[in-house]
Amino acid sequence: MKRMIIAFIIHFLLLMFVSSNVLAQDERPNIKCEAYIVMEEGSGRVLYEKNADKLMYPASLTKVATAIYAIENGNLEDMVTVSERARNADGTRVYLEVGEKVPLKKLVQGLLINSGNDAGVAIAEHIDGSVENYANHLNLYLKEIGLEDTHFKNPHGLFDPDHVTTAKDLAKITQYAMKNAEFRTIFGTEELKWDGQAWDTTLFTHHKLMRERPYEGVTGGKTGFVDEAGNTLITTANRDGMSVIVVVLKGPSSTIAYSDTVELLDSAFTQYKLIEIPEGKEYVQNDFTYITNNTYAFPIADGEKMYENITEDGTLEITIGNQDFIATIPILNDSVEVSQSLPTVKASQSQPEEAETSTKMINIIIGLILALTVTCVVFIKRKRGDGSSAS
Repeated sequence: MKRMIIAFIIHFLLLMFVSSNVLAQDERPNIKCEAYIVMEEGSGRVLYEKNADKLMYPASLTKVATAIYAIENGNLEDMVTVSERARNADGTRVYLEVGEKVPLKKLVQGLLINSGNDAGVAIAEHIDGSVENYANHLNLYLKEIGLEDTHFKNPHGLFDPDHVTTAKDLAKITQYAMKNAEFRTIFGTEELKWDGQAWDTTLFTHHKLMRERPYEGVTGGKTGFVDEAGNTLITTANRDGMSVIVVVLKGPSSTIAYSDTVELLDSAFTQYKLIEIPEGKEYVQNDFTYITNNTYAFPIADGEKMYENITEDGTLEITIGNQDFIATIPILNDSVEVSQSLPTVKASQSQPEEAETSTKMINIIIGLILALTVTCVVFIKRKRGDGSSAS
């Protein structure tokens, strides 16, 4: 009898342990893509992430980097002569012809809106002389921006085993690019009349949340697919003044990549709101007055509380309720600027409501396990007591 009771307890505890682990794995939104990240654009705070630092294949999301590189390193009014290598690029094209002369800006538009691989090769050759030189220069450019784990071999994202990046780096380059008005306009273009030497048509963005399945607040996007990368997607959106960047990588299907993106957008806009620190706000520390020299906004989740603290060296630090450091911002000391740096931001560990519910469930289960264990122990002791008196 005692062995049966002990065996029952062990079996029950194992079942509860497995159940607890399943719940713990569901603490973030039910996302099926292998990697994802949601970043608030203004502050850079990471709201949700999974495998965000894992090296992966981006497919045509590469073109975000190519576009901003071309905008910042070329003259958009330049006329680009199309080479045979560009003309013969594999995959999606805008059907450029050898010797055709096309404005650089038009190539960037064809690159982002219609995902033209031929446009990407033409851009690379025009700016750096060859695709190989372009790749070397682009990688240096991306490191200067702050991308740590990206190594690109081409301007379009066609598969190469050494052409890799991460969800986090893709969010960073998108955040950087969105500060450029020219990029932002092209990235958000839904359709464009295309009058080419071999192709006269209207280009429509491939991003379905911008056109076919419009999502409220979407401001831009880029799609990608090669067999090795699966379905990849970058989406930018704004609601109530809060802009977010969503990157999903290696989606099992296009439908899943979009549904995951919508779920992450819904979670971000439901769970977070912007809290502002206004320009000219004063803080006193050690008889010095410190003043913010701009207005700064940070996304705060429901239930979080933001704390502002001036350190001994006169730096304004922003923390959230659990005391996770999220940012430092420039301030002035008696009208003398202390820091010129932009806010530096740490990723949030906050979770949506599903996570909080799962955590509560785990706590309840643990409590039930403890109660049952105590009951069984008392029962066994009583049985032992009954046995000793009977003898």
